[in-house]
Amino acid sequence: MISRQPTAGRLLLEELPDRWRGLHEAGPVRHDEAQGVWQVLDHEHVAAVLADPATYSSDLSALSPTQPDFETFTQGNFVGMDPPEHRKLRTLVSQAFTPRVVQGLEPRIEAVCARLLDEVADQDRFDLVDTLAYPLPIIVIAELLGIPAEEHRLFQEWASVLFGGDQLGEAPDMADLERALEAIAPTVREMNSYMLDYIRARRAAPGDDLTSRLIAAEVDGVRLRDQEMVGFVALLLVAGHITTTALLGNAVVTFDRYPETAAALRADPPRIPTAVEEVLRWLPPFPELGRRVTRPVVLGGHEIPADTLLMAHLGAANRDPARFDAPDVFDVTRSPNPHLTFGHGIHFCFGAPLARLEARIALNMLHERFRTLVIPSHEDITYQNPAVLIGVRQLPVEVGRA
Repeated sequence: MISRQPTAGRLLLEELPDRWRGLHEAGPVRHDEAQGVWQVLDHEHVAAVLADPATYSSDLSALSPTQPDFETFTQGNFVGMDPPEHRKLRTLVSQAFTPRVVQGLEPRIEAVCARLLDEVADQDRFDLVDTLAYPLPIIVIAELLGIPAEEHRLFQEWASVLFGGDQLGEAPDMADLERALEAIAPTVREMNSYMLDYIRARRAAPGDDLTSRLIAAEVDGVRLRDQEMVGFVALLLVAGHITTTALLGNAVVTFDRYPETAAALRADPPRIPTAVEEVLRWLPPFPELGRRVTRPVVLGGHEIPADTLLMAHLGAANRDPARFDAPDVFDVTRSPNPHLTFGHGIHFCFGAPLARLEARIALNMLHERFRTLVIPSHEDITYQNPAVLIGVRQLPVEVGRA
């Protein structure tokens, strides 16, 4: 099913891809004068940058503002690490977060999804984010980690502060980032303290959960220290759910804009996994990944010096006409679909299988529960700051039952 024309009116989630498409006019690599960074825009160069951690480092600490409360968090945050430290932590989490573990979560995801939708069984209107898109992945990852899932509202508040971008404009500079770090530092401090207490309790009394397995896991005789575990577990809890939250909201908004696509998916549910991949290509939750250039390079015909901040633009790469046929067409039958939304190389998102599973289950259940699901007014949608996250904060929907 190919959708060429959305329904009338323009949304932020439709304007952003237009901006990304326009970036290609400057060539595969461009310098953003406003932010003072280099952007890599085409699929080939973005994939090459992400696959070369020796030249394009994920450790941005030398280029970023510092803040004491973030130092504890970053100790175990392997997203911002390079080999060999990255290999150690990635191997540890891979031991405890296996494909078998993820597939074994399917019955629990279905049960949580059903319970959350049962809570609005008597309502014809509700907020999809508050009802399902936020709590579902938070509850699932909290239970997996052994953290009390009933505290998911607290974790949601943390995520809202960390990823809300309320202190930032759409093109933040270093001064904006410094102000933002200071503003969210109390939340990071609270999160660090909570996680440290929890990890110490789990170390003293291990359970059958991911945190306990991470504590026991080792690579080359090395295990994680408590301080390393803080950033590690916090990353899994807070960042580990936000992609699914954004994906579900983006899918519902996009399907609403292309009603013939929504009808086709209802008629043929096995198409949903392929449709999820197209939503991921169309609206990557994190459209840019930062890298530090470690040595002078020539990229896309430009000389880029060492210690330069380089942004690999996933949103633009996912619209590269050299890699995708009809890239500006929303096509839920697109195959293959080599989008870069989950990254590439050593930092490919290890939570991707869980996000895909949660999205498939949730979208299937929404179709089973509701004969119709529409957004009555797009003016009532509120969005995340696209400089931080592509997604919605509030998404009022109206449903019809059989």
